Amino acid sequence: MTAMIAYITAGSQEEARRVADALIGDRLAACVNIYPSITSVFEWEGEVNHDEEVVLIAKTTEAGFDRLKEKVCEVHSYDCPCVVGIKVEKGHQPFLDWIGEQVQ
Repeated sequence: MTAMIAYITAGSQEEARRVADALIGDRLAACVNIYPSITSVFEWEGEVNHDEEVVLIAKTTEAGFDRLKEKVCEVHSYDCPCVVGIKVEKGHQPFLDWIGEQVQ
């Protein structure tokens, strides 16, 4: 089992909780951390935007990442939500094992 971290952004605290609840409820993530306030600077449709967003960091598995990504896209309000996966190369093995047990 290879653990992964999914980095996700949301437009509000409420949306972040809704996404996190969906991921935990469907056993697509073992745990989701929510960071309440970041400023994202990006170009969208020809305009530079400065938006307040919320960051979610979900602990999942490589095998479950595609399903996690699909669920985020299903429940998210953005047309093009940020969902990126980063493989975990090292970690506390009992914690990594717990991730594997939690994610179905």
